[in-house]
Parts: sequence; C-alpha cells; structure tokens
Amino acid sequence: MVGKLLVRGMLAGIAAGLLTFGFAKIAGEPQVDQAISFEEKLDAAKGEAPEPEIVSRKTQASIGLFTGVMVYGASIGGLFALVFAYANGRVGRLSPRALSAWLALAAFVAIYMVPSIKYPANPPSIGDPETIGYRTGLFFLMIAISIAVSVFSLKVRAALVPRLGVWNASIMALVLFVVVIGAIQLALPTINEVPAAFPAVLLWKFRTVSIGMQVILWTTIGLLFGALAEKLIGANARALGARGTQTRAA
Repeated sequence: MVGKLLVRGMLAGIAAGLLTFGFAKIAGEPQVDQAISFEEKLDAAKGEAPEPEIVSRKTQASIGLFTGVMVYGASIGGLFALVFAYANGRVGRLSPRALSAWLALAAFVAIYMVPSIKYPANPPSIGDPETIGYRTGLFFLMIAISIAVSVFSLKVRAALVPRLGVWNASIMALVLFVVVIGAIQLALPTINEVPAAFPAVLLWKFRTVSIGMQVILWTTIGLLFGALAEKLIGANARALGARGTQTRAA
C-alpha cells in the first residue's frame, strides 16, 4: 500500500510541477528578467564588467526551470505520500481527501509561509554572493524549526483535547504555535540586502509570484493526491471485504 501511495504522490507532484512551471514561465520569468536588467544597469553605472554566464539565461528560463520544478514537484509529492501513509488512520476519522487537503495546507504554512515571513523570496539580483550560504542556512533552519514547532503544537493539542475539547484545544495549540514561532523569528538575525534603488513594485510582484507558485504546487498535490489515494484505499477496502466474505462463506 505504501509503495502504491508513493507512486501516486510522485504522479501528483509531477502534475503539480507542470502547472507550477507554466505559471512560473508566464508570470515569474518576466520579473526575473527585469531584476537581472536592473543588476546589469547598476553594475554598468559602477563601471563593473558583467559577469560571464556559466549557464545561458535562455537555458535557465526553459529547460533549467522545467527540470528544477519537475524534480522538486516529484520529490515533494513522494515525501507527501509517505507522510500521508503515516498519518492515515492516526488523526481521527478524516477521509483520504480531507486528510490530504489538511496535510497540504499544513505543509504550505510550515514549509513555505512561516519561513518566508522571516526570509522572503528575493530576485536573483538581490543579495551579496558572499552571504548566500549563510542566508540559505538560515532559511532551512527556519523550515526545520517551523516543522518541529508544528509537530509539538499538534502533540499539545492532542493532550488538551480530553480536558478542553477539540475546539478549545485547537485554539490553544494555534496560539502556542504563533507565540513560539514569533519569538524564534524575533531572535533569529534579520537579513535585508535589497538595494535602496530597487523598484518596490518589482520586488512585490516577484514575491507574489513566488507565493503563487507554492499555492499552485501544494493545492494540486493536496487535491489530486487526495483523489488518487481515496480511490486506491477504497478499492483496497472493497478487496479486503470481498476476501472476508469469501472466507466466511467457505
């Protein structure tokens, strides 16, 4: 069963990757081109020669973008399926579709939205190349912290349900999550390497597109995988029921 769910998760991730690629190509690449143009003009004003391209811009915007998004989508879809397989039957009586949708929403918030509040996406022309490793490390640290706090909050909710009920326990867990995440984000170092002259509208559009890509990715995975998983689990349950009936008849 887990293997079949894994395959379906990867298929859902591939479908999500295709949709995300289309959106990124149409809505995202123009913003990237404008950001690169800004950087080139800034370098020219300083009298600096443009850096040689290791990979051409045309390749980056086509096969490079496609490959990156598809590999990411398939990988995320597979991991999502494994988490679903573990959670199925352990978080109440949610249907496969409902569980998949809730998991996708939780993943979107924990893996993308929470880290992006502290360290939002920036165009390629923003940021000191010498600090890229440091900035990347902080972003992934924020992801790890967000996931850990999410799991901790869910455990607290489960412990409070018998005493406070589902609604009140959920509110308390949400408040705990917000407070802990807020405190951690205040404690972590702030990075702001956006040039003062960088167009605010362009920055806003780029970050909006980044959010849109993640919304498309997680929505597609959550809904499509939920439908595929429900069909698989339903068929498996019917097969087990038929076998049980045959056994009793024998």
